[in-house]
Amino acid sequence: MTASADLHSRQKAAVAGGVGTRAIFAQRAQNAELWDVDGKRFIDFAAGIAVNNTGHRHPRVMQAVADQAEQFTHTCFHVAPYEGYVRLAERLNAIAPTGQENRTMLVTTGAEAVENAVKIARAYTKRPGIVAFSGAFHGRTMLGMALTGKVMPYKKNFGPFPADVYHAPFPNPFLGISTEEAISGLERLFAADIDPERIAAFIVEPVQGEGGFNVAPKEFLVRLREMADRYGIVLIADEVQAGMARTGRMFGFEHAGVEPDLVTMAKGLAGGFPLSAVTGRAEIMNAAHPGGLGGTYAGNPLSVAAANAVLDVIDEEKLCERAAEIGRRITDRLTSLASRQGMERIGDVRGLGAMIAFELVEDRQTKTAAPAMTNRIVAEAEARGLILLSCGTRLNVIRLLPPLTIEWDVLSEGLNILEAAIEAAFSVPSDSAAA
Repeated sequence: MTASADLHSRQKAAVAGGVGTRAIFAQRAQNAELWDVDGKRFIDFAAGIAVNNTGHRHPRVMQAVADQAEQFTHTCFHVAPYEGYVRLAERLNAIAPTGQENRTMLVTTGAEAVENAVKIARAYTKRPGIVAFSGAFHGRTMLGMALTGKVMPYKKNFGPFPADVYHAPFPNPFLGISTEEAISGLERLFAADIDPERIAAFIVEPVQGEGGFNVAPKEFLVRLREMADRYGIVLIADEVQAGMARTGRMFGFEHAGVEPDLVTMAKGLAGGFPLSAVTGRAEIMNAAHPGGLGGTYAGNPLSVAAANAVLDVIDEEKLCERAAEIGRRITDRLTSLASRQGMERIGDVRGLGAMIAFELVEDRQTKTAAPAMTNRIVAEAEARGLILLSCGTRLNVIRLLPPLTIEWDVLSEGLNILEAAIEAAFSVPSDSAAA
């Protein structure tokens, strides 16, 4: 029995079945490479789900954490605050694209950031309603699931969910949903389900993560900003997956030139350490009463030290520019591949910066989803030493999230493996025939 097989057996006997995993048991990792317990090498195009934007174990991040560990690892910011938290808040206030004076609070996970942003918006507006969008993902807590617009695997069997959460259509040009249709759906929601003057906030991802890397059109975000201003609604940018240089800008909203009121961050913020943040307009952030925000581990000193180092690395290594170049190389390879004879099941290639995905279909005319093909490509890639992730409400999208620090030769090697995996998967009969 291999070490991986042994661990898989132990996992089944010890870990709750609802915790879904892959069969890659990590032993060590460095930048964009990971080795399992059997010594097999993988190129990592998942980056811990967009967490390791600065790569596995970036030296600057590791040194910052080691230095902090020599001082203290936990005091609870509410009990004995520390300079690192304040410094990180100052830096996030300076870069968050609200166009206003900002304030920041730190917590631990993306879901916590989202929940606190909702709390803050409700405290500021004195309204209950929250509008999210179809295909959205905002976390696995009860409120996070209520906001999420994807049933499997996140919402099935876990309801009922909190009230006063509503969903409107998200634009999807590939499936024929235009910005105008999405805005019309929002207007129908106002007419049929909730008065816009009872809505505290819109929450929207600039690029949907779990929803399939659907990019919010500029005009859609512009219209949301206009509607938010018209009705006194707080506009929350969920930048948990798209933020921290992933899209070629520090935040995805910057591509549209639209200024949100609040920004949620997590994932890539601390280079592999658990940390999240809500940053936004001071008058909104200060609406909650003292003691109403926070948590025992909120702004953990080790994670804060890592995040301050991550911001240094993003700036010094020009990771926004690098993300744009990574995205260009991936997109060029995928669009070239999709144009070849026999590759018609690649229905769409899309994304921003180094947040790129491709959608698998039975054919480009009907655009029927091909989830079994998607799973085969992921499996073929894994067998060849490449880690991929799928996503999408139709379970037929493969997302590519390599670290922004990936070496160019490793990126090329990974793309070669991806192409081989696609070719191998496409050699199998169609989903219906294989079923």
